[in-house]
Amino acid sequence: MTESGAAHAPSAEHVRRLLTEGELSLYGQVPSASNLTLVCRVNLGAESLRCVYKPVRGERPLWDFPDGTLAGREVAARLIDATLGWDLIPETVLRAEGPPEAELGPGMLQVWIDQPEEPVGLEPVEIVPADAVPDGYVPILRAHDDDGSVVAVAHATDERLQRLAVLDAILNNADRKGGHILVDADGRLYGIDHGLTLHREPKLRTILWGWAGRTVDEQTRAELVDLGERLREDGELAAQMGTLISAAEVDALRERIAALAAGEPLPHPPHDRAIPWPPF
Repeated sequence: MTESGAAHAPSAEHVRRLLTEGELSLYGQVPSASNLTLVCRVNLGAESLRCVYKPVRGERPLWDFPDGTLAGREVAARLIDATLGWDLIPETVLRAEGPPEAELGPGMLQVWIDQPEEPVGLEPVEIVPADAVPDGYVPILRAHDDDGSVVAVAHATDERLQRLAVLDAILNNADRKGGHILVDADGRLYGIDHGLTLHREPKLRTILWGWAGRTVDEQTRAELVDLGERLREDGELAAQMGTLISAAEVDALRERIAALAAGEPLPHPPHDRAIPWPPF
């Protein structure tokens, strides 16, 4: 992740230190993002790291997410992911100030994930002819292409993507688009854009419905049990989460974790708007 030529990948603690203490400089902007999203470089000594900066000031107000900030929800989502040890979300921190030249104040910093210019093989989510869904993929939506042919939106069924689906269920992710799933040059999968998560009311909207109605495996259930224990009211994790989301949202998070840990199946789409549109 660092650009200093180190032989080994740095630890999460080391990356957090870079993000938290390093000197920020503005690198560019992601013009397609819904909220202001800037690309920065953070430098600390001889080390350099590219990252994403989402200032709170650049967030568009949302009537159905009135509590806290989207930046805080991004950090809270990574905190849950890191506690599980799944590392599906790039390292994410809050900073009191962004790059000096931007003058945009507090916001979220997240490690930038480099993707190959040309994907190696199929992407985690693909649009394919409805009668030619690849092996290892499951269709979740059919539609007509511009030429009238029937196509399907399908996603892969590998273990890391399945864990991302479970993570989305406990985070109550309201915006899991295909474009929010990245694969780096080493083939490792990540989920990004977790600002619309952790609402106390059911909000799950995802492209990853292929496991709906299935019970998670025993290992994952054990990891969720441990997460629930660590999220107890008098614990450090609950205190950290309480600085990022509301108490009611922390309670709802506990309930979602407990349900899946107890063997309840992953939820089914509650209505036809449960898939984000556009899906990418």
